[in-house]
Amino acid sequence: MEILFGLLIIAVGAFCQSSCYVPINKIKDWSWESYWIVQGVFAWLVLPFVGALLAVPAGHSLCELFTAANSFNILMTIVFGVLWGIGGLTFGLSMRYLGVALGQSIALGTCAALGTIMGPVLLNVFFPENDPLSQLTFSVVLGVVVTLIGIAIIGIAGAMKSASLSDQEKKQAVKDFNFPKGICIALLAGFMSGCFNVGLEFGAGINFGDLTDPMFRTLPATFLVTLGGFVTNAVYCFYQNTRNKTWGDYGKLTVLGHNLLFCLLAGALWYSQFFGLALGKGFLTGSPTLMTLSFCILMALNVVFSNVWGIILKEWKGCSGKTIAVLIAGIAVLIVSTFLPQTL
Repeated sequence: MEILFGLLIIAVGAFCQSSCYVPINKIKDWSWESYWIVQGVFAWLVLPFVGALLAVPAGHSLCELFTAANSFNILMTIVFGVLWGIGGLTFGLSMRYLGVALGQSIALGTCAALGTIMGPVLLNVFFPENDPLSQLTFSVVLGVVVTLIGIAIIGIAGAMKSASLSDQEKKQAVKDFNFPKGICIALLAGFMSGCFNVGLEFGAGINFGDLTDPMFRTLPATFLVTLGGFVTNAVYCFYQNTRNKTWGDYGKLTVLGHNLLFCLLAGALWYSQFFGLALGKGFLTGSPTLMTLSFCILMALNVVFSNVWGIILKEWKGCSGKTIAVLIAGIAVLIVSTFLPQTL
């Protein structure tokens, strides 16, 4: 029962993350770079910091934790956060060119697989004495493979959509739809986004041990990863503000309050996935396989819910019944991949 409860919490976080682009669509009269970095302030700085504080027991502080923890692990956690930040940038662009459903499917599918595999592999390079490769059991690898099969099926549905719709219909569904460009960006986004889980692996010990509730133990590492990602995104977005002369967006008082509200909502929904992941893993400690696969499960569920939103937002409008059937088959495979490891 605890395992099912943990998976349910992760699923709720995935649903929230997949919904974060809905409030973004409500932002008015701001350029992409302006709203992206403002929602990032909430998603990658403010809320992760508040979350990290939950891992601090009475009488202690985050400053104490970060000065006492292994400095190499802290550095690597932030470095992989910086690399993840590149994935975050291109992730946003993949939504622009492919839409919420297909863009998230390709990017998050790649992220799920590589994020799960890269963590133990890279940890083995630095800490072979801990035998991190032992995490990659048959059940874990099978879970990753089934996830990739589900993503591939959804990718096929996306290709069928691209081939069947006219240019005008594509633009009606997704304004800047560009399948070849979007696929390349989404694959890059997925590869770099996988660094998030690698950062979490390096930061797994950054907590107060038994003094920290198991549900909150990964939250300090989550903050360090998102801190690194914020730096990457801020550099790029401020560069785009300068290049496109859009610094004035932040001074548009008529829409400032409205846009800040929706940026806060988008940031909170986005952060919910990793807050839910931390809470959910607290209930999965009895299953090492699910602990290793938890990131992959989160990404798979993100894809499932993003496609639900894609259908609601009519991004698949005009597609044939065959295309929709392929899409539903891919979603079904992803749902199976979430529960398959429990049966082995």
